[in-house]
Amino acid sequence: VQLQASGGGLVQAGDSLRLSCAVSGRTFSSYSIGWFRQDPGKEREFVAAISWRGGGIYYGDSVKGRFTISRDSANNTVYLQMNSLKSQDTAVYYCAATSKWLGPNIRFSRHYNYWGQGTQVTVSS
Repeated sequence: VQLQASGGGLVQAGDSLRLSCAVSGRTFSSYSIGWFRQDPGKEREFVAAISWRGGGIYYGDSVKGRFTISRDSANNTVYLQMNSLKSQDTAVYYCAATSKWLGPNIRFSRHYNYWGQGTQVTVSS
């Protein structure tokens, strides 16, 4: 499975961005997709995850109510809509794939087998 994250950029606090994760190589519908982020010097943080059928969705506490994850099976793409961005959202954002769906435990990065290269999001205050 190959994942390609895109859509990052430099924005101001309060702005919105939409990240995309294009998935290829295996049956898209067989994988759950998660978004994680990491700022230099900090631990990797869970952002959001969506199950292979889209019926299961989880968000990290720091993004609830501001970010929305969705998937487009026709285009093998998962989106992360980020609204009301804050300076604390600045990080490299990674998408990852797993063949598992573990409910709330899907937030742990160790369950993911495949990772994309990351896209930088910088929010200026």
